[in-house]
Amino acid sequence: MPGPTLTFGFILATLYGAMFHFMLGGDMRRLALYLLASWIGFALGQVIGGTLGISLLSIGSLYILPATLGAVIALVMAYFLTARRTTNRSR
Repeated sequence: MPGPTLTFGFILATLYGAMFHFMLGGDMRRLALYLLASWIGFALGQVIGGTLGISLLSIGSLYILPATLGAVIALVMAYFLTARRTTNRSR
């Protein structure tokens, strides 16, 4: 059974991905992408926060600030990597 820290982190990361999808819109595939990106970014931010000892805005052993920054960076990267580009060509 997962502990409360893991559960709270998973809930936060899921909320970040869902809010990002709510703000930008898209289909179910894009929601799945944003959730996955948010989970991975949150986990990487948590690991980096623990490694560097960044305890600003931490709750127990959950490093909220670096994990949130990791999730936001991963979400923005996922958005820009999958954005459709339009080109204006003059004839």
